[in-house]
This record gives sequence, structure tokens and C-alpha cells, in this order.
Amino acid sequence: MQTIRAVIAKAPGGPEVLEIAQIEPPTAAEGEVEVRVRAFGLNKAESYYRSGNYGTFVPGQALGIEAVGEVIRDPSGRFAVGQRVATAMGGMMFSRHGGYAEHIAVKASNVIAIHADLPVARLAALPEAYLTVWGALDKNLEIAKGPSLLVRGATSSVGLAAVAYAKARGLTVIGTTRSEARKEVVRGAGADHVVIDDGSVHAQVREIVPEGVHAAVEVIGAPLAR
Repeated sequence: MQTIRAVIAKAPGGPEVLEIAQIEPPTAAEGEVEVRVRAFGLNKAESYYRSGNYGTFVPGQALGIEAVGEVIRDPSGRFAVGQRVATAMGGMMFSRHGGYAEHIAVKASNVIAIHADLPVARLAALPEAYLTVWGALDKNLEIAKGPSLLVRGATSSVGLAAVAYAKARGLTVIGTTRSEARKEVVRGAGADHVVIDDGSVHAQVREIVPEGVHAAVEVIGAPLAR
């Protein structure tokens, strides 16, 4: 039987537990799409899972919760063979092989067509970052055009995605960075204002928006949550 390559781990641990293995290619069931993976992103969820600290670890299952590539087969006919697509989540890595495999079968509801003319390596860095931002801004904060948004930790991948997405949606965006040298990176993503984070940004933000921002996204992480 033909096999495909995948990056797996037989037991939880550090990066050293990862290995390339030959596995059987999956077959799409009803409601699924088969994708030939061209590139995949790397994110913290995967490293937590690999170390045994996130969900139930499944030995021998390909890791990865996001990928980009082309459609191999779609039983529903929604996607044409060869269509460039991105996919994320939907049980990848937890209940099915994830993006660290050459060929995956994923939920059709978690596949979107990609029409942007970007190299696959760049595309692969986008799905989970923007999915996270979409969930935070649209689903949790219910953002709307006009109001202001503070993005603390704006030079992280999710932070930059939040700045770009919010600006595209018509918000006034304030981004923070701890480095003077990275201010232009935040501006380049679309921020209207950039604040140097010295541990307390309250006074600086109030100078920009005296009434206070309408909403905030904090992606610095646990060290700030005290």
C-alpha cells in the first residue's frame, strides 16, 4: 500500500520526540475534503500538545492544527481538484492526522479557498493567527467600525494579525510594543497609534483616547495576568 510521510511523536516530550514516519494516506468521508499539504504553520498549541500539556495525546498521530495546500478530492464537489485551500482546527492533531502530514482528510466546514497570490510559506503562517483574531474580535468583542481597539503585544504574530484585521474593519487601532525599533512594524500593519509599553500603558492610551478604548486584545500572555 502507498504511504505518505508525516511528522509524529510516539510519546509526549520536547522537540526530540518528533520523527518522520510513513503512514497510510487518509480517505475523505462524507463532509470531509482531502488536501495535499504544501506548508504548515507552527504554533504554541502544538508545542503544548506535543509536551503532553494540552488535550489527550495520541501516539503516532501527525501533529499540526493548520495547513495550506491543494484539494486532492472533495466528495461533495464543492472544491475542484487542485484548488488552493487553507484549513485549521476541526480535530486536526487531536482526532485526526494534522498538518504535519503530506496528505490529510479534514472537515469540509474547516476548509476555505485561497485566491491570494502568496508563497505557500507565507500563507501557512496565516490560518491560525487570523482564526484566533476573528474569534476574539468578531465573536467575543463584537467589534464594529469606528470604535477604538488597543492591541497589547502588537508585534507578536497574533498581535500583528489583530492590528491588520481591525484596521481593515474600520477601527481606530492603538498597538503597543516594548521596542522603539519595532514601532514601524506595528504602523506597517495598520496601527493608527503606537505606544511603547513600559509596563503601564494606561496614561499613554488616555492621552490618545481620553475616554478610554472601546475594547482591548492582550496577547502578551501569562506574565501579565497577575
